[in-house]
This record gives sequence, C-alpha cells and structure tokens, in this order.
Amino acid sequence: MSSVIYERMRVNPKFHKLVSERGRFAWTLSAIVLILFYGFFMLVAFNPGLLGQKIAEGSMWPIGYTIELCLFVFFWLLTFVYVRRANGEFDDLTSEMIKEAQKEKP
Repeated sequence: MSSVIYERMRVNPKFHKLVSERGRFAWTLSAIVLILFYGFFMLVAFNPGLLGQKIAEGSMWPIGYTIELCLFVFFWLLTFVYVRRANGEFDDLTSEMIKEAQKEKP
C-alpha cells in the first residue's frame, strides 16, 4: 500500500476508534492477568499455610493447586476471548478502513 493510503487510514475516524478500543481492551485484560497473577504470588508469600490446606476432608489435593489450575485455565480463556475479538471485530474494522482508503480519490 502506498503512503497516501496509509495517510487516509490514519485520518479515518474508524482508525481512531480501532486504536482506542483495542488499546483499552488489551490494557483491561493485561490488568486482570497481572492482578490475579501477582495476587496469587502475594498469597504464596504472605499466607502459604492456606495454600497447603486440603480442598476437602480426606483429599490429597491442596487449595494452592486448585487456585493455580483455575488461573491457568482462566488465562487461556482470556487469550481465547482476545483472539476471537481481534479476529472478528478488530479485523472487520481494519478491512473496512482499507477498502475506504482504497476507494477515495486523490
């Protein structure tokens, strides 16, 4: 693509919408991951006894394993949510901007 098309895309209001929505979404997901991840490590540091307790009477499975497994699955789900939105809404918006920029006359 030429620099003229890139410039048309940069001034398109859809471009600004895409940048702000994608950025806000990525920062929100990043904050969720960081809070949960570091929250878990703070729990390990300040209350390790809680994590060593068994999940149920007679169980060999500690609470810490359960929490970490849930975090692991949750982080994969967040990745899926991001990829789905990026490949859907964000890609559709990008395609629209490219088509509009190529249609405009100089």
